[in-house]
Amino acid sequence: MIRSKAEDTSMSLAELTRRCILLRQIPPPPPRLGRVTVDTYLELLRIGNNINQLAKATNTAIKMQLPPPASPELLQELLELLRHCQREIANTFIEESDEETDDWQPD
Repeated sequence: MIRSKAEDTSMSLAELTRRCILLRQIPPPPPRLGRVTVDTYLELLRIGNNINQLAKATNTAIKMQLPPPASPELLQELLELLRHCQREIANTFIEESDEETDDWQPD
């Protein structure tokens, strides 16, 4: 039970024990990402890496006065779409964790 509490709060077992003994506040566990969110986020990271590789190849081609493999405008548009998707995922995650918070207080 103590080990799982330490894992849930992302603390070492020793740190959790010290805080309990010294009656210090134990931070709430960090919010967890759902499996779909994690998979989507990882896919976006891969897409972002691919866009960065295309951007580097494009910049190198331009410096060498060769035709770029992709237009810089298209790369910029893809990058903006990627960032928009990342923000949407982050906002969805924040909204979900807000819904899980119990605001009830005794009278």
